[in-house]
Amino acid sequence: MSHRINTFPLQAPPFDGNSRAVAAGNAFEWLKQGWAQFVAFPGAWIALTVVLLVIVLGLSIVPGVGVLAAHLLTPLLVAGMLLACEKVSRGESPAIADLFAGLREKSSALLMLGILYMAAMLLIVAIVFVVGGTSLSGLAMGSSLGVGLAFGGIFFALLLSLALSVPLVMAIWFAPALVVFNHMTPRDALKASFTACLKNTLPFLVYGLLVLVLMLFAALPVFLGFLVLLPVIAGSLYASYRDIFVAN
Repeated sequence: MSHRINTFPLQAPPFDGNSRAVAAGNAFEWLKQGWAQFVAFPGAWIALTVVLLVIVLGLSIVPGVGVLAAHLLTPLLVAGMLLACEKVSRGESPAIADLFAGLREKSSALLMLGILYMAAMLLIVAIVFVVGGTSLSGLAMGSSLGVGLAFGGIFFALLLSLALSVPLVMAIWFAPALVVFNHMTPRDALKASFTACLKNTLPFLVYGLLVLVLMLFAALPVFLGFLVLLPVIAGSLYASYRDIFVAN
């Protein structure tokens, strides 16, 4: 009788996207770690961010398809920033080439994420356009009632846009990291990201408020502050990913 003997090391089971809930105060720590990542190599981070902004803004001004292309490439670019953060955590300087590392690491899965993200954004825009466009018909009434209905409908369309966008942001937030670092499929990564954000609603509310305040300050010096803030946000995203997923 033959007995099958397992050889070592045994292959680890695939990551199932398990996440943990953390304290609200961890949001401060994420941003502190993001700042630490930036100050370690500020010149390299600024150069990388300039290239990132040129790509995104350059795509966005292309009529018709530019904004769609920017959404399509968002997971690839985010993955590049995260891979640069991983290099910094090892004491290595980030490089502009890291921004395109997503093309070498799980490019097909990241592109699928981009397609799903782009399609979801298109759907949200279409729904809001229909609701807002219908509301504008009230202006044709030419009365104060019609104007009131129109502005009420537009306000509702904006609220609807926010309500639909928040779940999408929750699903996409950790998805590039889970695809690149944990080799998850796009579908599983989106699901795991949404679940993790839902578990950590309070920390992300605190984080969102902090980022909003920082964005206001970053916009004051002719938006030059974003050359610092964007790398800090990338570093904080990397820190929050490790805090919520890796620290299990």
